[in-house]
Amino acid sequence: MEVHNVEMVMSAVQASQYPDDNLPEIALVGRSNVGKSSLTNTLINRKAFARTSSQPGKTQTLNFYKVENQVFFVDVPGYGYAKVSKSARAKFQVMIGEYLEKRIPLRGVIQLVDARHAPSKEDIEMYQWLTSDDMGGLPVLVVATKADKIARGKYNHAESTIKKDLQFNSEVSDFEMFSSETKYGKDLVWEWIEARMLDGTAAAEELELADE
Repeated sequence: MEVHNVEMVMSAVQASQYPDDNLPEIALVGRSNVGKSSLTNTLINRKAFARTSSQPGKTQTLNFYKVENQVFFVDVPGYGYAKVSKSARAKFQVMIGEYLEKRIPLRGVIQLVDARHAPSKEDIEMYQWLTSDDMGGLPVLVVATKADKIARGKYNHAESTIKKDLQFNSEVSDFEMFSSETKYGKDLVWEWIEARMLDGTAAAEELELADE
């Protein structure tokens, strides 16, 4: 997608605050500082539109970015940061669970993991939840970030390690290596997003026909 217009529409903490545009939505989830903002900025061709932070756990709301008036990117609070209080983590879990399980315009989830390391316990738990029956077959794209930090010849090994630890389910999941520095993987991530947007369009048309 050629991106020229991007708008930070809102930050939300509950369903009543979500946008009512009914545009397809793509959620981005991952551990704190894994690179969600960097991925967003790369996809929308901006250097610092989505704020990156040196303070893990700073994002505490669902941030909705409207792209070309066609799709929302939804930045979800990072997980697995020890300095966030237990009460704050509990609130995050309720907010994230409500959004990911119940949000009708949500067409897919991009889960970011660090290409340099094996998935953390939190990464595995998140992936297992996203691909569970409770989520009804929601499409998931696992993006291994910071790929520029490892040798190109080690990509296959990194992918195999991540997939094995996650117990990767190829029926509902896809995988892509990515680097915000070199833009490696950018086009393929966009292809996945656009395919989910088309899935959403087809679903919306079916609902309209059913209502007639």
